Amino acid sequence: MPDVQVRNLRKRYGDVSAIEDVSFEINGGEIFGLLGPNGAGKTSTLECIIGLRVPDGGSVEVCGLDALRQSREVKQRIGAQLQATALHDKITPREALRMFAAFYRDAAGVEPLIERFSLKEKADARFETLSGGQKQRLGLALAFVNEPRVVFLDEPTSGLDPQSRRELHQLILQMRSEGRSVLLTTHYIEEAQTLCDRIAIVDHGKVIATGTPAELVAESRALPRLSFRAAQPVAESDLRALPSVRDVAADSASAYRLRTTSTTRGILELVRLLEAQKNELLDLQVQKPSLEDVFIELTGTSLRE
Repeated sequence: MPDVQVRNLRKRYGDVSAIEDVSFEINGGEIFGLLGPNGAGKTSTLECIIGLRVPDGGSVEVCGLDALRQSREVKQRIGAQLQATALHDKITPREALRMFAAFYRDAAGVEPLIERFSLKEKADARFETLSGGQKQRLGLALAFVNEPRVVFLDEPTSGLDPQSRRELHQLILQMRSEGRSVLLTTHYIEEAQTLCDRIAIVDHGKVIATGTPAELVAESRALPRLSFRAAQPVAESDLRALPSVRDVAADSASAYRLRTTSTTRGILELVRLLEAQKNELLDLQVQKPSLEDVFIELTGTSLRE
């Protein structure tokens, strides 16, 4: 049985539909990602699952329990880190961990959590003095005080510097290696592709595609790209006349990007054209369709917008 089963989940805020008929499941020991822009309904979905909001319809099962009717029991088995870890300015990580541990029947040791999440140097420092990355690591430690079977992470690396983001990625991958299930919401495509075993692409409160990163890319109708640089400028009209080329973009006077129906044919046609014009190919890169191409294809917009 999957660790999490969500069926036909719905949630409205007044006239705004935040979640519309969302369904997915998370298998044991996998990282499942909800990928979408801000406002897509990712956080509302997560909060309905963990009991912070009451959905207007649908069902949620977590660890075989009805999460809507047995919310108190579900909370004993899950851990959650929300977008911002908000604690009293004067509390220390050690004090916060001891306080949170008191809420659970089976609590982990405080000192091992401090060690695991690299908080030893700041264990007795006031919360207000912690950096963004240290606050996020403390948030993860607090999510682990009850040794959860399922962990929910809402945009855990948002706003962090590259080094802190990389450290959190390693901690998240470690959760999977321990056999825990993870629900991760993110608007970073690279993060979803790197961490997640499966992804649900969410837009306007709906799940519009689900699969592994490789499956989603394989189902894409996006064309591969050829990026090349030549010794001399090439007329764009000549590039567009190549039989396999569907689109041409110039990056500079002698650097171009082509979308082609066939990588092999596109390369052969390009080389023949340059040889006929006595031009030299200086650089060539082949780029397959990416997860970002899939997202744009499905939603008509980029996550960066």
